[in-house]
Amino acid sequence: MTDTRERRMEYLLEATGEKSKVLDRAAEFYLQMRGDTAAVPNGAFVDLMEKAEQQGSVTAEEIAAVLDTEELPVKAQMSWSVGQID
Repeated sequence: MTDTRERRMEYLLEATGEKSKVLDRAAEFYLQMRGDTAAVPNGAFVDLMEKAEQQGSVTAEEIAAVLDTEELPVKAQMSWSVGQID
């Protein structure tokens, strides 16, 4: 294995926390996002682009809802503050 591939595996392990399933999780996420396969005809990126085109813009919550997967949960959290110093 090349150094680059080895580092990539280390990063995946760090990101997923699951050594035994790391490649399965990465592959499944890629398929869910890209689509254009028999299993996943429309990927999340296509859905997100279509939503943005139809609406003109999308909120963080809408983006999170489209990109959320079992392999990589996505949630949006917004907070606002005016005149307060944290």
